Amino acid sequence: MSSDLEIAQQAKVRRIEEVAAEAGIERDELELHGDYKAKVKLGILDRLADRPSGKYIDVTAITPTPLGEGKTVTTIGLTQGLCKIGKNAFVCIRQPSLGPVFGIKGGAAGGGYSQVVPMEDFNLHLTGDVHAVSIAHNLAAAFLDNTLKRKNRLNIDVDTICWNRVVDLNDRWALGDIIIGLGEGFVRRSGFDISVASELMAVLGLANSLNDLRQRVGRCVVGYTYDGKPVTCEDLKCAGAMTVLLKDALKPNLMQTLEGGPAFVHAGPFANIAHGNSSILADMMALKLSDYVVTESGFGADIGMEKFMDIKCRISGLVPNAVVLVATVRALKMHSGEFRVRPGRPLPRKILKENPDAVARGCANLEKHVQNVALFGVPSVVCINRFTDDKDSEVDAIRERALAAGAEQVVTSDVWAKGGEGGIQLAEAVVEACEKESNFKLLYPDDASIEEKIEAIATKVYGADGVEYAPTARRKIKQFTELGYDKLPICMAKTHLSLSHDPNLKGYPTGYTLPVRDIRPSMGAGFLYPLCGDMKTIPGLPTTPAGEKVDIDEEGKIVGLF
Repeated sequence: MSSDLEIAQQAKVRRIEEVAAEAGIERDELELHGDYKAKVKLGILDRLADRPSGKYIDVTAITPTPLGEGKTVTTIGLTQGLCKIGKNAFVCIRQPSLGPVFGIKGGAAGGGYSQVVPMEDFNLHLTGDVHAVSIAHNLAAAFLDNTLKRKNRLNIDVDTICWNRVVDLNDRWALGDIIIGLGEGFVRRSGFDISVASELMAVLGLANSLNDLRQRVGRCVVGYTYDGKPVTCEDLKCAGAMTVLLKDALKPNLMQTLEGGPAFVHAGPFANIAHGNSSILADMMALKLSDYVVTESGFGADIGMEKFMDIKCRISGLVPNAVVLVATVRALKMHSGEFRVRPGRPLPRKILKENPDAVARGCANLEKHVQNVALFGVPSVVCINRFTDDKDSEVDAIRERALAAGAEQVVTSDVWAKGGEGGIQLAEAVVEACEKESNFKLLYPDDASIEEKIEAIATKVYGADGVEYAPTARRKIKQFTELGYDKLPICMAKTHLSLSHDPNLKGYPTGYTLPVRDIRPSMGAGFLYPLCGDMKTIPGLPTTPAGEKVDIDEEGKIVGLF
């Protein structure tokens, strides 16, 4: 069997102008970046304003495991499957961070015969959006330190600074917590975040126009004065320059699936730190250009999907018609607690043996995620991403438990091996689900208190008994309420490896209290983000980074990327 990269490199990729024309995008609405990718100008929304919007589908998953559930593969394969059954479909996904690409996860272009291509461009620099975010973010950091150096004209309390620098690498061990200014006479404690966790990446994903982008950048808070007033990028007088650096990045990137269908790749915020969804602008364009838009939210339904509903849909006003919840037999076996799988190591043989009882026990995790979808009043379809060694008895166990939990349908897919052909059953189930009434609702109202919003997510979505606030978090709640920030939605920063704050707790943990150690403002993005447990904002590299395998051969072809 060919590798994902080999399959992508063997594909007959269409010129992007052909893909655009077929999707209804005019030539003068494109800015070409080579033969196979382009940016789409925002003016297209004016031309398409009177068109009806298509159906809106979010793809999410059970709690991730080192086995990988195939969420992106399913997102792309479902879109290809919709096209196979004669539907006009568009896929919208995020641009990956170079941190995971060279770290433990690898790329995010899908896999097998359900990929976005060119795969190398997708997983590496693409059109430079992440670079633009990094430079704009670090420009603000440079202006901030220059202000401190030049007699601190804004009266900034150094102990309140909340604007780190960023780099798009997993470099926690060296840069997560550092001292800066040695040799310049102004020394302070600081650190780096990964670029996709930058507030500017969240802003890029949530802005609906260039003017909206400018206003959001200006509202970004970098710290506070000694009398407690927020200091913004507007106050630093760098918001205009930052927007100039971001203006081209605001335009969605057009690429294509392996089967030649249109794909928007835009924005790349982490779901365990930021809101974890592709851009509102890409979705708005796709909804006017097609009958079905398939997008993907990061990690499980407790993280990316909750933020898709409570942040992205709240801000955009878009209403989802259906949710696809991806699971695998192997991952649910792991959630039973009987098997231990370590990234990069061979699978234990016993996890591949027929064991419907273990699958059924692991389904507690799946059931909770089905219930999480139901909290928002949206129909759900459970997709079992099937492997060749999965047994019918194990699939039947999943089907029985998922239907009992409230899923509309449970179907299997084989999109990795068969592309759109392997996603026809899933596509038909999704079309049927989209015809059902969506009673979409948000989890909490805008006027709920900060504590009420956090506790609604913790108890209703995570299954916690309650929330415990560290003194810093309580102080921030009081401060942000006095500043009027309490009307903002909440973007929880939490491990993606468990429904709880503890990555070691698999399945459906109960009987715990969620610890919130700090709360930080993202005023440009328009949310507050509590830090739960030991959550960090820059990852570290694993023992064996994926980047060790990436190289280039004598003919200039990239090898080892996955």
